[in-house]
Amino acid sequence: MEQQDIVPYISDDDDDNYAEELQLQQTLMDSLITSNSHSQNAPCLASSSKPVDVGLVYNTEQKRFVTKEESSSSIIICEICAEPKKTEEMFKNQRCYHSFCSECVIKQVATKIQDKISIVSCPGLNCKGVLDLESCRSLLPKELIDKWNDSLCESLFITVPKFYCPFKDCSAMLLDENEGGGEEEYIRESECPFCHRLFCARCHVPWHPGIGCEEYQNLNVDERGREDLLVRELANQKKWKRCPRCRFYVEKNEGCLHITCRCKFEFCYACGETWTSTHGGCQRS
Repeated sequence: MEQQDIVPYISDDDDDNYAEELQLQQTLMDSLITSNSHSQNAPCLASSSKPVDVGLVYNTEQKRFVTKEESSSSIIICEICAEPKKTEEMFKNQRCYHSFCSECVIKQVATKIQDKISIVSCPGLNCKGVLDLESCRSLLPKELIDKWNDSLCESLFITVPKFYCPFKDCSAMLLDENEGGGEEEYIRESECPFCHRLFCARCHVPWHPGIGCEEYQNLNVDERGREDLLVRELANQKKWKRCPRCRFYVEKNEGCLHITCRCKFEFCYACGETWTSTHGGCQRS
């Protein structure tokens, strides 16, 4: 008996369903290839030879196929406010790659600056990243940008000691550049950049010409005035001496070294020591 091939009977409805299923499988395969090659416009072929525009792309974040319309207006949930946001409403931190909506980023920056914190941390959970001014500049209002910029400038000098111009009608804040320097590196005579008057950068007082810093600091407070220093400089030029008791200047024109001040204190004009009956060997001029 001759063997015959048995051909299953397929109705027209089955044939249509089979064609649609095959076309769907081919469409999904072509869409996957399209997403891997980052091309959303490549046409795909169904079971027939006629090209078909699928219009599907693979969303790597949602891990599913979406239409081109859905892909162009993807909805993302902000990690801070938990609100659905469009892609154009999101801000991506390039330092740690966290994404938040623009409104939450602005609130984060404003809160930190208000708390006098210039280094704005990333609001991501357990994230050690930071937000920088330049990447956020396009989001922030001008007033907040200015405040953040001022805060950053102040933080640069926060560890540098400061003092004020010693002239009361100026009192500008200045940076102490002598801090940490050696004795030979000390800057003494300086000019205030605001009132342009000279001052001693070591003593933080108006400039004291003709007298060293250590000697100046040993003076009494009532001897540090400008007039007092001028008299002191003149006394050094004239080689006047000061009474050890009342600190009054004495000038010797002639005679011996034994001086009796107007306060009745007796001292040696040469060495300034108290005069005694045995003091007579000091002959310095």
